[in-house]
Amino acid sequence: MDFISMLDKCGNYGKFQVVILLLYGYTNILGSLHYFSQTLITFTPEHWCAHEDLEGLAVEELRSVYANISQPSCTLLEDVINGTGIAAAHGVCTEWIFMRESGYESITTELNWVCDKSHQPALGQSLFFLGSVVGTTTFGFLSDHIGRLPSLLLATLCGAAGDFMTSFVYSLPWFAVARFVSGLSTDTMYYLMYILVFEYLSPKSRTFGLNIILAVFYCFGLMTSPWAAIWIGNWRRYLWLASLPALGVLVYPQLICESAQWLLTKKKYDEAVACLKRVAKFNGRQVEDSVFDEFVKHYREKTSEEEKVNSQEDTFLGMFRTPRLRRFTLTLLLKSVIITLSCDVINRNMEGLGTSPFKLFSLTSIAYLPAGVAILLLQNKIGRRGMACAALFGGGIITTTTGFLIAFLDPQQHTVLLAIMVALGRFGATVSYDAEIQYAAEIIPTSVRGRALSNIHVAGLASSSLAFYVIYLSQYYKPLPSIFISILMFFGAGLCLTLPETLDKKLPENLADGESFALDESFLHFPCFHRKQNTEQNA
Repeated sequence: MDFISMLDKCGNYGKFQVVILLLYGYTNILGSLHYFSQTLITFTPEHWCAHEDLEGLAVEELRSVYANISQPSCTLLEDVINGTGIAAAHGVCTEWIFMRESGYESITTELNWVCDKSHQPALGQSLFFLGSVVGTTTFGFLSDHIGRLPSLLLATLCGAAGDFMTSFVYSLPWFAVARFVSGLSTDTMYYLMYILVFEYLSPKSRTFGLNIILAVFYCFGLMTSPWAAIWIGNWRRYLWLASLPALGVLVYPQLICESAQWLLTKKKYDEAVACLKRVAKFNGRQVEDSVFDEFVKHYREKTSEEEKVNSQEDTFLGMFRTPRLRRFTLTLLLKSVIITLSCDVINRNMEGLGTSPFKLFSLTSIAYLPAGVAILLLQNKIGRRGMACAALFGGGIITTTTGFLIAFLDPQQHTVLLAIMVALGRFGATVSYDAEIQYAAEIIPTSVRGRALSNIHVAGLASSSLAFYVIYLSQYYKPLPSIFISILMFFGAGLCLTLPETLDKKLPENLADGESFALDESFLHFPCFHRKQNTEQNA
């Protein structure tokens, strides 16, 4: 009577699972509003140094005036002839003309963080990601000590508090502090809720439940956030919109319960049974007390046997003690770096493509929907390893093609084509990222899942700080960022082949299970080919 069998009796896809999936969807909306708020509030539109003779000129006229100036946004004009010629171009610029996107006021345009202050938004971005590293480590540790649910609430409210604080700042020091606080919950609120949902779904329903909900709700948040920012018209009010809905997580404990699997690993058997009884009642199932007694007896005996073999408590560092788990862990860490950096570069590189970055970001976010459907249709057929490998390999090809198209085509004349390629790139990156999350969660044993996933995410988030440097490579050669990311994705595809397949297998609950997991599996084992071979043999 293991946990999967017990969950089957209590209901592994009933009303309780529907509610927890809807809350997972709500968390995804909060996560999308929060994560990309940094990009929206620091958006820097095209701008020029202000001059009294330039007032009232159209954009094309302004571009014509500054056509011969190497740094038009930071150069003060001493004289302008009929708005078309320049007599002198020297001096320090103190005021600017901003080409605002539908009148949207960002922190950059409000506080004039351009030219010699252009590093200030980037500093805030760096502190945001530094906070995410600290927060992911901290809340990941807490999730394995005080529980998934309380850690989720703390992380979400912490991020919302940081966004709310940011809306009241007027100076760089306070902006940096507020962005650090905001970054503490980046990705953490999402993956903690992911773990909670993951542990209450049956293996067969995880792919559908997790990926479709992620695709629909995260896509909704991404597509609407730029339009919401434009509609509100001000970065401060946008941060209110992004932060205040986070208060909704306070009702989560009234609707769902703590992870029963985590409680079992902490030997809190009575609390685990109470959670499962609550699930059974919610799903309208009648389960005899004798069944719960047998369930608890099974885990008490299992724990006792494991303690005789190994008296040490399972820890993340324990995953490095044995050879196979060490290899799996290092591979997952490296894959997280590759996938997170690739996704960040692809998702943020929206400027210079012949259209509004706001509109391009919003419209290409639709790629999240077919990405979720692709995972749903393919992952349970070709397996986790095949899905992860194919997504990275296909994404690498698309990214390379997009880079060379940007290099050799005029963005103004091929806007639609470039937008389609950006959408395809985001599709490949999204499939890679989503497939990686589920794959990693299944390989890592339950006893260290919270800490291990948090550390894996930390490695990925740390690599995100390099995204802007990768994008800057385009200054030397336009396709260079795409070529660099493609190489990483191809390498990541190869790494996937070194991991075990998890489809239709009992997942490891402790480090001993993890070391022996899929021990006799071949290097090129793919469930789709294996089923075909079995069918031919039976025939």
